Amino acid sequence: MCEQITLKIKNMKFELPKLPYSYDALEPYIDSKTMEIHYTKHHGAYVNNLNNALAELQNVPDNMESLLGNISKYPVAVRNNGGGHYNHTLFWELLSPNSKKNPVGKLAEAITRDFGSFDAFREKFNNAALTRFGSGWAWLISQNGKLVIGSTPNQDNPLMDISELKGSPILGLDVWEHAYYLKYQNRRAEYIDAFWNIVHWEKANELYLATL
Repeated sequence: MCEQITLKIKNMKFELPKLPYSYDALEPYIDSKTMEIHYTKHHGAYVNNLNNALAELQNVPDNMESLLGNISKYPVAVRNNGGGHYNHTLFWELLSPNSKKNPVGKLAEAITRDFGSFDAFREKFNNAALTRFGSGWAWLISQNGKLVIGSTPNQDNPLMDISELKGSPILGLDVWEHAYYLKYQNRRAEYIDAFWNIVHWEKANELYLATL
């Protein structure tokens, strides 16, 4: 399940992964200051808080997927920070300064199959992101061989056993205000539209192929 972003504990601790591009690489769609704060302060805090929460526990799984799949057995601090670590690691890898702007490979075929067209898919995804009340994430997932769009609150994700939306994440969009407020303020719709200019479709296709 999503083997390309499996997060394993190193020396009994999760680590902040290296950002695959510079802070300013996604300009003008995501500004440099937002990227720096989002990555170092927010994602960094999730990693530190997760490690602190896990230090008090025994028999912790050695990878994030197993942890999230049984998240109901762990304290809320593990749920919030484990989800934050996984979601952001995935998010960084699904962004690229060299986006092809359109889906590729088998994923492109599946999007057309399940939504009718890329435009129809994008409209439905935009709506999921725009209507997520408060903080959360919009998702494209693979669920029982079919692509499904939905959203989760806070740092929950479709790998969690407590999530109403369950499946393998293919594409995710962070709609917490800290992801866009410096540049877009309350204009979430503009941020969502900008997202389509920086999607790493090759990575999304890899994640989809791993579910087949």
